[in-house]
Amino acid sequence: MKMHFCIPVSQQRSDALGGRYVLYSVYLDGFLFCRVRYSQLHDWNEQLRQVFGNCLPPFPPKYYLAMTTAMADERRNQLEQYLQNLTMDPNVLRSDVFVEFLKLAQLNTFDITTKKAYLDIFLPNEESIKIEIITSDTAERVLEVASHKIGLCRELLGYFGLFLIEFGKEGKLSVVKKLADFELPYVSLGSSEVENCKVGLRKWYMDPSLDSMLMDCRAALDLLYMQAIQDIEKEWAKPTQAQRQKLAAFQEEDNQTKFLELAREVQHYGYLQLDPCTCDYPEPGSGAVLSVGNNEISCCITLPDSQTQDVIFQMSRVKCWQVTFLGTLLDVDGPQGTLNQKLELRFQYSEDSCWQWFVIYTKQAFLLSSCLKKMISEKMVKLAAKNPEMQIEVPEQSKSKKYHIQQSQQKDYSSFLSRKSKIKIAKDDCVFGNIKEEDL
Repeated sequence: MKMHFCIPVSQQRSDALGGRYVLYSVYLDGFLFCRVRYSQLHDWNEQLRQVFGNCLPPFPPKYYLAMTTAMADERRNQLEQYLQNLTMDPNVLRSDVFVEFLKLAQLNTFDITTKKAYLDIFLPNEESIKIEIITSDTAERVLEVASHKIGLCRELLGYFGLFLIEFGKEGKLSVVKKLADFELPYVSLGSSEVENCKVGLRKWYMDPSLDSMLMDCRAALDLLYMQAIQDIEKEWAKPTQAQRQKLAAFQEEDNQTKFLELAREVQHYGYLQLDPCTCDYPEPGSGAVLSVGNNEISCCITLPDSQTQDVIFQMSRVKCWQVTFLGTLLDVDGPQGTLNQKLELRFQYSEDSCWQWFVIYTKQAFLLSSCLKKMISEKMVKLAAKNPEMQIEVPEQSKSKKYHIQQSQQKDYSSFLSRKSKIKIAKDDCVFGNIKEEDL
């Protein structure tokens, strides 16, 4: 499935000889990842083609005459599509050519030199371990180093991930984003501009039944136990009073296995809870708290009369979704240049035999989209395990500017016309486009 790459901004710059070139700001999961020139991307594409041949997506052609604004905008859109389509191939994602280029681009963008450094990795009990790294180490490498330090079995690394986590006031916790394997945690942390943000180690799967795969590893069991306690303390998981008393007894006995067995029966155990946001259901502007996991989106909605209503959307009835930027870009030349976090995620849902769009306005829209992707991929793996001969087909790329990946049992695409965003740009020479990404 495509990664959340987008290029919302391009800027005209002057080189040392007085010539003009375009610098593209590449965002990953809503945060500035790197700034690159077309020539750099073109050379990278040529290197990739030497390894992967013609199976790569088409790369935008060179222009030998001055580009009009329309041509420049078209190239920016084409480069964005190229990056998104490129990440659909896991072999490309794991290749040295892919990773080394992006490592260098991220380092150069934020003017970070390659050197030894120390990085604190926070565990779910909010204690940290300090590890020695190289500033150019990827998240995949940093996870390996951290897991080795705590004794986590190497074959279980795929069940865990590194996240940027904001530790707020009064013990509040907010997951900002999941770090991609090729991302540089040292650089992403330093450039995030999120107050009191740290790199945290958490399990990365949405199906609570997968806990069973980790129970024989002492370090993995410890991490699950820590995270379960944290989720209950933060009220992400919601035990009944009777469950809470039994859990407290198991915790007093330090009986981690029994604790986790009971925890799996707790409402929203293993779910990721988002910060309070708004949605358009049952009416526009309704407040909501979302918990995502176990093949569902669970919404606790605050109604105008201050009453609450629990609504559950089953992933089996979700057809597609898209993320759209609605905000403004103010500090283009700042260290991060983060888009003002006005994002929406809208998904098409089957209710009463009718397809309807539901809209959620949250700064964590990309994180929510990543969770939805994770649930779909886990479901497909489980189906394939039950039927080894089953073929999972990915539909051909639509010619539309939107990107759909639909569940195998659904064949029809749905069209959606985005609304015009009101966009303010700090620099006159910036080009900003509507950023849409549809996934499933």
